[in-house]
Amino acid sequence: MQVTLPSFAKLNLDLRVFHKRADGFHEIRTIFQTISLQDTLEIEFDFAKRTQIDISSSIDIADNLVVRSAKLVLDELRIKAWVRFALSKRIPMGAGLGGGSSNAAAVLIALPALAGRQIPYAAQVRFAESLGSDIPFFLHGGTALAFGRGTELYPLPDLPSHHVLVVSTGVHVSTAEAYRALDRDITNALTSQHESPILREFQTLAWSLESAHLEQLPLKNDFEEVVFKTHPELAALVRKLRRLGARPALMTGSGSAVFGVFPSAQLAQAAALAFPKAKTYWVRFVSRRRYRSLWRKALGPAAGASCFAR
Repeated sequence: MQVTLPSFAKLNLDLRVFHKRADGFHEIRTIFQTISLQDTLEIEFDFAKRTQIDISSSIDIADNLVVRSAKLVLDELRIKAWVRFALSKRIPMGAGLGGGSSNAAAVLIALPALAGRQIPYAAQVRFAESLGSDIPFFLHGGTALAFGRGTELYPLPDLPSHHVLVVSTGVHVSTAEAYRALDRDITNALTSQHESPILREFQTLAWSLESAHLEQLPLKNDFEEVVFKTHPELAALVRKLRRLGARPALMTGSGSAVFGVFPSAQLAQAAALAFPKAKTYWVRFVSRRRYRSLWRKALGPAAGASCFAR
């Protein structure tokens, strides 16, 4: 079988970082949102006497999550197959947009379906968590709350299909260094005196998301505090997006891409002219329903064996 699949990017509409946990990860609260910026992953699959996984990509990737995901799936299904991947990258790498994570989730969703099998959802999530903190979200798409290290997910009502400009800067931001710079203490107490105001603000925000307009909400990314000190050019881009009418305008993840949500297509189109064309993406929010619909369409007859058939 052969399919061509979309692999969507994400934004962090809000991101709060709490304490460092005993397992070395940080406790976070974030709101994920899929957007229409996407890579394309072509998969050819056939059963074989021995497993062979081949991949070609428009960009060299040293630690390829696509191959690692495929090995996990084939081992879980206890099958041998020849699998060929052709990955066309459009989502900027290392930008906080989740491109690699989305690619990995695409394999976890599609490969069992192409084999005509289903992996139990709990196992699928376990594989996603083992590969990366953002990957479980891409099994669902849409708008979602993420807790813990980002793998504990709860659906939120789909937001309208806002117009968004994403600006990729090409600046390298080390996620590990960004966490260290935040200097959160190691503790088991989530609601310490210092942190509880952050938690209350995020809770209020989550409850308001459905009824309020995005521009009315105090959306925030805790990483901006430390990343903008090292890379003031990113702060300048956020301010520029706001001057051009974006509400909100934020950095996504630990950077280095920034984004602005605009009230109309006309404003977004006009603002896009103020940024380098090759690094600017005019996109829309992708709802969970739309996400699932596009996946079912891409998988075709195999969709009946996918996780979206549940």
